Amino acid sequence: MSGLDASFLLQPWALALFGACIGSFLNVVAHRTPLMMERQWWGDAAGLLADDDARGRFFGGAGAGAAAEAGLADAQRRVQGAAQAIDSRLSSVEPITLSRPRSRCPHCGHAIAWHENIPVVGYLLLRGRCSACAAPIGWRYPVVEVLTALLFAAIGWRFGPTLQAAMWCAVGALLLALALIDWDTTLLPDQLTQPLLWAGLLAASQGFSGVSLHSALIGVAAGYGSLWAVYWVFKLATGKEGMGAGDFKLLAALGAWLGWPALLPILIVASISGALAGIAMKFGGSLRGGRYVPFGPFLVAGGLLLVLFGGTEWVAGLGVAGPAGLR
Repeated sequence: MSGLDASFLLQPWALALFGACIGSFLNVVAHRTPLMMERQWWGDAAGLLADDDARGRFFGGAGAGAAAEAGLADAQRRVQGAAQAIDSRLSSVEPITLSRPRSRCPHCGHAIAWHENIPVVGYLLLRGRCSACAAPIGWRYPVVEVLTALLFAAIGWRFGPTLQAAMWCAVGALLLALALIDWDTTLLPDQLTQPLLWAGLLAASQGFSGVSLHSALIGVAAGYGSLWAVYWVFKLATGKEGMGAGDFKLLAALGAWLGWPALLPILIVASISGALAGIAMKFGGSLRGGRYVPFGPFLVAGGLLLVLFGGTEWVAGLGVAGPAGLR
């Protein structure tokens, strides 16, 4: 591809169109990734329950007395039966990946036609309803498509028609997927956070992200360690878990891409916006069971704000220079 063609395709309007298509895919990622993870967990559980050695180590029973040994034997039979039931259920469920089966209406099973899947346009033509059963289609689908289009366009405007813009679009898409999954399930999958972290370190080592490898490495360690410390202080003080390890890994990944000076601004934005969202949800009666608000989406918001609007001013008070990628 010539430089002229690449420049043309990396204009904000072109990135916006591409972003809308990516947003449609992100809806699939956000919906299916947790399902794929859960099926893997059930498969792992069935394998563990069916493992004779594992059951023997857990249940023991030697020298426990006849009655106790009979009870343990019965428990082992029940566990083995549960393993067989789970395995049978898993084998009867249709396999699911990010590409299979085809998208379909959850109400009637209607397979979505290609023209119904056109980002935003398909939703508008259908007037927000399934063409087969007229059941409403969730409003979040077009919102995610529009949001991704706007993000890609903003990145194109921020970095110009460069390969750096394409790189940050990929990072932004992955961050949006993580935010959506965390909001829905409070899960931040390792299969997304870990590649994001390692890609950030690789980009820093090659000078692609504008962050030195030294700053990126400190960002990873400080990002993970800071939230890990908060987690344990909170748990020791209250006996409760205030966040999950996925939040540690997400902030570490942001540190890899943006450098350690970006961590404090990200945490400030995430804490303030998360607190405001929690207050609004509390008064609106929409807080979920356990009265929690996922932290991941607000970490993502803080990271994307720094990417789009720069970070030199944010970190000036720290007495250090901002990463080159944030200027």
